[in-house]
Amino acid sequence: MERIDFYTASPKAVKAWVALEQYIATSSIDKPLAELVRLRSSQINGCAYCVDMHATDAREGGEAERRLHALSVWRETRFFTPRERAALGWTETMTRLAQQPDTGESYAALAEQFSAEEMVDLTLLISTINGWNRLAVGFAKMPE
Repeated sequence: MERIDFYTASPKAVKAWVALEQYIATSSIDKPLAELVRLRSSQINGCAYCVDMHATDAREGGEAERRLHALSVWRETRFFTPRERAALGWTETMTRLAQQPDTGESYAALAEQFSAEEMVDLTLLISTINGWNRLAVGFAKMPE
């Protein structure tokens, strides 16, 4: 069955979501880190459209191919800084809420690397990409 295009089906809803993205773009989280977070969350959620988009955006922003290839196994590499590792750990914890992860360890790592404002901004970013993933997966949006 063909799925609807959520952009045209509810433009006011998408406009509100885009406004949230506009805040995130000016938030305390830098763009290279934001793209890694978006990409990792999209990998976990199995969102082909978002994985394609954010890998492309990260690459265009100067991200190294080696790091992009290793993102799904970031814990096993030395390619990521302590700050990036804290953000990726928090991303995985927040993205996998349905599995009831223990938030203590990833929160502690996050608090060592990020200010309170950055922690909230990062969590908002993670929440937003998870929402986009659900729209894209649910309505079968495919990369072109």
